Amino acid sequence: MPYQGKYIPRNPAKYRGDSSLIIYRSMWERHCFKWCDDNPNVKSWSSEEVVIPYFYDVDKKYHRYFVDLKITYKSGKTQLIEIKPEKETRPPEFPGKKTRRYVTEGVTYIKNMNKWKAANSYAKDRGWEFCIWHEGTLKEMGILPKTPKKKLKPLPAMKRKKKKT
Repeated sequence: MPYQGKYIPRNPAKYRGDSSLIIYRSMWERHCFKWCDDNPNVKSWSSEEVVIPYFYDVDKKYHRYFVDLKITYKSGKTQLIEIKPEKETRPPEFPGKKTRRYVTEGVTYIKNMNKWKAANSYAKDRGWEFCIWHEGTLKEMGILPKTPKKKLKPLPAMKRKKKKT
């Protein structure tokens, strides 16, 4: 199964937006879309339909943040959801010197913090909630499929070629 693609809902009436244009950009997103689509407590949902302006501290400019999910439950509660690896929700670990990887992870972290600050404010202004779902959250909620841990088979012993003398 590809890591990105088009999601076709089983319940298109629950989707707010054009249900023929739902794109998932990770398998986690795909599983969340399916969860929203199948969940009887979800009244409506959308993906990347909510756009929030945010100020990016690195380039000192405004940008647009397309929130991964907006979910409205039958209870009346509405959530804006960002789906991210847990690693990207905390500052990068300093390796002792400024490597390219450390700088890249740092800039990504700053961008995420700027986006999430704006999303939190946007949600609060509307009486909604902003949440970040990572792999741990998805497992706790039962969104990620349970995969049994398979034991790896040992590699067969390699045969050495005899040296010709």
